[in-house]
Amino acid sequence: MTDTIFALSSGAPPAAIGVIRISGPAAGSALERLAGKLPVPRRAVLAVLRDAEGVVLDRAVALWLPGPGTATGEDSAELHLHGGRAVVAAVEAALGVLPGLRRAEPGEFTRRAFANGRIDLAEAEGLADLLSAETELQRRGALAMAGGALSRLVADWRTRVLTLSAAIEAVLDFAGDDDIDDDGAVVPPAITQGCMVLAEDLSVWLARPRAEPLREGFRVVLAGPPNAGKSTLFNALVEDEAAITAAEPGTTRDVLVRAVAIGGVPFAFVDTAGLREEGAGAIEQIGIARARAEAERADLVLWLGPEGEGPKDRTLWEIAAQCDRMDVAEKRQAQFRLSAVTGEGLSALRQALVEHARSALPQPGAVALNARQHGLVADVAAAVAEAGQCDDPLLAAENLRLARVALDRLVGRAGTEDMLDALFCRFCIGK
Repeated sequence: MTDTIFALSSGAPPAAIGVIRISGPAAGSALERLAGKLPVPRRAVLAVLRDAEGVVLDRAVALWLPGPGTATGEDSAELHLHGGRAVVAAVEAALGVLPGLRRAEPGEFTRRAFANGRIDLAEAEGLADLLSAETELQRRGALAMAGGALSRLVADWRTRVLTLSAAIEAVLDFAGDDDIDDDGAVVPPAITQGCMVLAEDLSVWLARPRAEPLREGFRVVLAGPPNAGKSTLFNALVEDEAAITAAEPGTTRDVLVRAVAIGGVPFAFVDTAGLREEGAGAIEQIGIARARAEAERADLVLWLGPEGEGPKDRTLWEIAAQCDRMDVAEKRQAQFRLSAVTGEGLSALRQALVEHARSALPQPGAVALNARQHGLVADVAAAVAEAGQCDDPLLAAENLRLARVALDRLVGRAGTEDMLDALFCRFCIGK
């Protein structure tokens, strides 16, 4: 954090404009060295940038942003250059030789914003999702998280836990005092009720749709025996010849995943090896094992095999996928009859997939918990519920303390460096 970092924060050149960000204690002196003087704070000025030899590098717009009221919480500067490769490279080279300056690592600007309290961990996770958003649903969900929607919820939950903790401490400190409405060292009913109400509120959030299907795509697995038409249907759904199709059984031997958007909804379609008990070689058996594993983690299985023989305990649609062929066994309860060859029934299947996924995904702009957040909220709910079942104030107080710890981890007041490293490595350099 004592270094001053810089990086190109705009798109890769050539471009109309290239924006270089500088953040750290030497940001002001670096700007002064290149521009000749320090501009008025927070006012864009035209400046001639020169290197250490006095050679003109570019005529650019310069901004001086003294901390702590900046994106990173540090002294910062921005250089809005002409976006040619040579211009950007020359300015970066000039910055690189200045004392105390170095190139930024991926996500380092955002990590400094987190370390300096400009954003919390939940907002940083939302920002990471926003940068990778490819559909409108993903953008709106990520924008809500980056804007602090979850952080505000956590603040409310934490306030409620602190209020309950204070009431428990009063019981412990003043047990037996006539001014305290309690029965000796027994948890008062009001505190028990408060714990149970909060636990119920948290359980409602735990039951809401998760963030992973929205971020990674609603996962649709095509499953069935060899030569059932899985790869042909897969190619039709992703509108690409992504999978090899052939009459020979066992052509597909591995899992093939393709992310596409249909009607603005993100999907991850998964083609799998044909499921059969006999006749499979060693390599095909590995593919069959992977196919079964994919079916177990699917949000939806399109079953192209014999009716009623698809994976259990998963949401499953019976698909009659080769309705143009006379030699294929009829399905009496098929939800969709289609032919990926002629196109019959494909439009109806796509529309149904969009409607089903929309009902299973978080609503546009709603808070959706990722796996890390969901686990911590579950920890909070369990600790608060346990506190509500305790008669001993000491045990209730300890459970409420555990709830506070989990809430602090949720927004990054406590955490591990490994988790932070994994998060900020998702960011690009310059962000």
